[in-house]
Amino acid sequence: MPPSYFEQLYAGDPDPWGFATSAYERHKYGTTLEALPRERYRRALEVGCSIGVLTAQLAPRCAELVALDVAEQALEQARRRCATLPQVEFRRASFPGEAPAGRFDLILLSEVVYYLDRADIARAGRWIENGLAPGGDLLLVHWTGPTDYPLSGDTASELVLEAVAGFTRPVLGRRHDRYRLDLVRRPPPAGPGAGLPP
Repeated sequence: MPPSYFEQLYAGDPDPWGFATSAYERHKYGTTLEALPRERYRRALEVGCSIGVLTAQLAPRCAELVALDVAEQALEQARRRCATLPQVEFRRASFPGEAPAGRFDLILLSEVVYYLDRADIARAGRWIENGLAPGGDLLLVHWTGPTDYPLSGDTASELVLEAVAGFTRPVLGRRHDRYRLDLVRRPPPAGPGAGLPP
């Protein structure tokens, strides 16, 4: 889906999915955070941060959090919401084409992969192979009901899991009545010095 699609949505409604008000979103954010196996992450990436509601809840568990979105109107709200969280860096960027450099010990793809096509997901898998640190976690969260997007939540999640299967191991697969969570981890190397550089 092109960036213009999201810009038009935010132009008509500053919170088109009810991220700040929906009981569904509150429940999903709670289970998303509960699914994370570590209390703290050194460097995390959130793709599709929107207006920053989940970003603000995730940030206290991260020494550094890079949050991406393609819609500047959403990012303006997110920056205001997270103004007291200096560890958060917001960037206007698409994924995977404009994904940031470096390695992350957490990559969160929440409600975003079904906007991509299969070629984008293949590129995302290659980027994740380089961008996910040894011992790092990749968490997918997707709505499983009907969508008008290029992919369903189930198809999107399964395609990502296939793309990363060669270098990750399953940790968690959980279905709720309207969404699913999938967590995989890149195994750490056997010797010392694993993970992110100091």
